[in-house]
Amino acid sequence: MKIYTRTGDDGTTSIFAGGRVKKNDARVEAYGTIDEFNSILGVARAVSRNEFISEIIRDIQNLLFVLGSDLATPVDFENSKIRRIARDDVEMVERLIDKIESELVPLRNFILPGGTLLASILHYARTVCRRAERRIVSLSEKEKINEHVIPFVNRLSDLLFVLARYANKIENVEDIKWTE
Repeated sequence: MKIYTRTGDDGTTSIFAGGRVKKNDARVEAYGTIDEFNSILGVARAVSRNEFISEIIRDIQNLLFVLGSDLATPVDFENSKIRRIARDDVEMVERLIDKIESELVPLRNFILPGGTLLASILHYARTVCRRAERRIVSLSEKEKINEHVIPFVNRLSDLLFVLARYANKIENVEDIKWTE
């Protein structure tokens, strides 16, 4: 099987529910940014030397494939094979945040992205996650989307923030405090 099909040479792409849309369509922008976010997490996982962090990243990457297919498929498309992001996914991320945050010193200042290489990559992934969230909100203004998607992505950016702080902690690197 060839990787290229030439069907997108006209600036369109097919969506799972059928039909074709422009490659700059709000839906494509949303799931395309999730793909970018997933790729950055792959870089983070490649540099991670911590099994706990690596497992979290792997689990999130798998869920991002679920999210991408959820976004690529109109919410009213009836197909039992499509797994959608669920409230359980949001709650799982919340439990991870709580677990990791319990091991961190509470913040008393804003911090700058940085520290270790892994923490820096996780902060960068967090900003791409936030951009994906903005793209998803734009899509939601045009079309109905799964109600759990925006809360899920919002929690993911919070998870990446605490995970970046945790990556610094386990390497004994202090977070960089913002100073005016």
